[in-house]
Amino acid sequence: MRILLALGGNAMTAPDGRARTEDQIAAARVAMDAVGDLIADGTDVVLTHGNGPQVGNLLVKNQLAAHVVPPVPLDWCGAQTQGTLGATLLNALDRALAARGLSRPMAALVTRTLVDPDDPAFSRPSKPIGRYVPADEAQRMTEHGETWQDLGERGWRRVVASPEPLEVLDAAAVSTLVAAGFVVVANGGGGIPTVREPDGSLGGVEAVIDKDLGAELLARAMDVDLLVIATDVPQAMLRFGTPEAEGIDRVGVAQLRAYAAEGHFAGGSMGPKVEAVCRFVERSGRPAVITDLSRIGAAVGGDAGTTVTPE
Repeated sequence: MRILLALGGNAMTAPDGRARTEDQIAAARVAMDAVGDLIADGTDVVLTHGNGPQVGNLLVKNQLAAHVVPPVPLDWCGAQTQGTLGATLLNALDRALAARGLSRPMAALVTRTLVDPDDPAFSRPSKPIGRYVPADEAQRMTEHGETWQDLGERGWRRVVASPEPLEVLDAAAVSTLVAAGFVVVANGGGGIPTVREPDGSLGGVEAVIDKDLGAELLARAMDVDLLVIATDVPQAMLRFGTPEAEGIDRVGVAQLRAYAAEGHFAGGSMGPKVEAVCRFVERSGRPAVITDLSRIGAAVGGDAGTTVTPE
């Protein structure tokens, strides 16, 4: 069995949200301990991850150092976090496998995802990223070509485009490594947003790609049997945050779409995860699961999380 496991970016931070180096290493070890169990049980695992907190840290450095060095563009931030988090995850996985008397070849691949330069998202940047800052700091960053919005009492915040991901450009390289027996970390943060120029060349672009939609693309490209999206809650919920909250155990994709249309899943949290698993199930005819890190093994066996099926 081959699965694609998508780790949320917050899975790479401390429980209180801190993202110091030691916090991220500790969180990676927890995540890769679960992956070690899967590999020990004979499951082939392809890994991807979010990078929101890590890119947020880089943006703070951009802002603080803007008067000294030019800010690093978002596609570069994505590439940097893919490298850093990829290496951190591989070190943690190697440690987990060694504790089980196992060894596997592994690699982290810097991965680009194609987006359409004419995607309407580019004309309406709306995805908030980074921290809130006072007006004078926002003005300094605006002079570097960034778009910032006044969000009232909390201050100003940068907004960027979040275009639809179309293709994992480096999927063939990932497939080659997987076929050779490697455990691969790829397409972190949804992939480095990349556009094709009129002359056919490729170039990075200032945008962010939804990590869950990027994971869905990679899962189909890798022909996995199961997509697992690991988040910070055990399963998707109906009426989340109310006294009538109810977990969803096993559900057909049409019913899950109906729940989404009723407004059960928040756009900035569970909504993209639900959309990603629905797309995967509809387009591949195979199941998907939403769960948390501590239940990954049980979820793969169908005993935990929210399992989404074709019917």
